[in-house]
Parts: sequence; structure tokens; C-alpha cells
Amino acid sequence: MAESVSISFFDEQFRKQSSNALALNPFELLTLPYLKGDVLDFGCGLGNLAFAAASKGCNVTALDASPAAVDHIRKRALATGLPVAASQADLREYPLTGSYDAVVSIGLLMFFDCSRAMHVLHTLQAHVRPGGITAINVLTDGTTFMDMFDPVDCCLFAPMALRDAFDTWDIQHMQFSEFPAPNDTLKRFCTLIAQKPAHD
Repeated sequence: MAESVSISFFDEQFRKQSSNALALNPFELLTLPYLKGDVLDFGCGLGNLAFAAASKGCNVTALDASPAAVDHIRKRALATGLPVAASQADLREYPLTGSYDAVVSIGLLMFFDCSRAMHVLHTLQAHVRPGGITAINVLTDGTTFMDMFDPVDCCLFAPMALRDAFDTWDIQHMQFSEFPAPNDTLKRFCTLIAQKPAHD
């Protein structure tokens, strides 16, 4: 797998963090109540949301490009006995085959170029079962903290891009938020949770 700047950045972060139990971030806390059944955590990081979902009865498939993250999740799953199956994958090209009751991708798609990001988003939508849930979180225009981005593979989404992509779905929740970042920069996020129509 060709390793991008962003994969290297996060793999190093995960190696530093994996010995510590991390709390769910605000986007994961928002998403957790919506998760049920078979869950795909696409870009799972250290698996905090995956394990929280498994603890409440979900069966979780967790995918990430970081070897450190996947190793941490596999060890934690073995130690806890929770149903979390982790695999390392190039998520820019990963061929999804299954279908899921919930598909989550928090803080990932902005690390692809915009064409690839939208292609992956449509792929994720296609693998949600009728009546199932998708939760997506991305950085949006106005973000000025760019240290973690590959200069080629990045996409700041237009503020309403997610809503437009889910125009035929039932929007359960949509939220904009911003956080200060180093050197007087800013991170701006959009988080969207939507339910797929029960019938196409």
C-alpha cells in the first residue's frame, strides 16, 4: 500500500496513543446512539467508536490504513472478546462487498482528493441496507489547519455537500462545528447522520 503523508501522520499518532484508553470524540458520541446491527467503521482509527458500538451489541467491521491502529484493535478485541474485526486497507481503493445496518466514516474523506472522496462516499451509501444509517464527518471550507494533509490528496467539502449527496435520504441530524487549532488556525466540520429509504 502506498503510504500518503496523512497515513504516516496518523500512524505515528496512533503509535503514541495506543497504550492509552481514549474517550470518544464529540462526533463519535453523536453517532453512537444511531448504531445497530452490523456496523462498518470505515477509517476507524484506534477503534474507540467500534468498541463502544460492540459493547452495546453491534457486530463491527473496522477498517483503517494505519498498521498501528489495526494492531491495537486486534489486540483489544482479543483481550475483551468483543465482536470487532479489524483489517488494514487502502480505503481509497477498498472493494466493499458486504452490506451493513450502519456505515460510519468519521474524519476520513477529506484525506482523499475531492473526486475520490465523492466516489468513496457513493460506494459507502451503496452498501447501507435499506432503512440503515450512514454517519459521515468531514472538514469543510474555511478550515485553515492543513498540517496533517497530503498536499495532493485532500478535500475540504462545501458546507452543504453532504446534505446534497443525501438528498433522497432521511436526514436524522446535521451539525456544523468548529475548533481552534495550532498557530491560530481553525478546523471546521460537518457531521451528517442519515437513514436510507426503506425501499429504493
